[in-house]
Amino acid sequence: MDTAETRDQPTSVAVSEPVLSLRDVSVLFSGKAAVRNATFDVQANKVTSLIGPSGSGKTTLLRAMNRLHELTPGATVTGQILLEGEDLYKSTVPITVLRSRIGMVFQRPNPFPTMSILDNAVAGLRFIGVRDKAFLAESAEKALSEAALWDSVKDRLKAPAATLSGGEQQRLCIARAMAVEPEVLLMDEPTASLDPVATQQIEELVMSLKQFVTIVIVTHNMQQANRVSDNCAFLLMAEDRTGELIEFDTTEKIFNDPKDSRTLDYTLGRFG
Repeated sequence: MDTAETRDQPTSVAVSEPVLSLRDVSVLFSGKAAVRNATFDVQANKVTSLIGPSGSGKTTLLRAMNRLHELTPGATVTGQILLEGEDLYKSTVPITVLRSRIGMVFQRPNPFPTMSILDNAVAGLRFIGVRDKAFLAESAEKALSEAALWDSVKDRLKAPAATLSGGEQQRLCIARAMAVEPEVLLMDEPTASLDPVATQQIEELVMSLKQFVTIVIVTHNMQQANRVSDNCAFLLMAEDRTGELIEFDTTEKIFNDPKDSRTLDYTLGRFG
């Protein structure tokens, strides 16, 4: 993926072209707001973390970026989510194509357990109609290499995905998402179910992958957010103000010199 050209932005975040732009985004379930009026830009080839207490709307907002709430009865998304200027919720592009442009990795590894490692890696490509065996093989190697998994699985590609460790399964899911060459990769607490060694491997992978793809990651781990992200959005749950975006800035600014005292209280573990 080519790095986008830079341009001026009216925020204090370092200058970079946004790939994904949120404008006054709210998410409601049966009329009750879970996210309120979120506005920020997701910059190209950067890692943006979403932090905040449980129930503050992080995963809800992340799922809105992939139109996953369309599968939930009573869910409504308002405002605009723009992918390179195109409103995702008004687009005439098929949802399968949009989701190939915005990949998703979930909290728990979810490979197809009885399917081979190779077939898992190219499942997304086959879903959108790719059938050329040589292209699929080449894409699998590329994606597995980007996910730092190729060297350990290249001699057992026909083995079931269930034979992999938890950390390897999560990297396989990342490879599956990367194989379709998305512009944005959404990650919902991708290390929550992993041990410290596997967590470190995924964190290193996230920092490496941003040369290929723009990443948005939800995490409850403040040290992780500080380590892997370039920019950070802090959401807060406060009585009737659930899902309010308190501030968005560079990760360095959020953790060291935030505008709102509640942000510093949260990152320092004083509440949450």
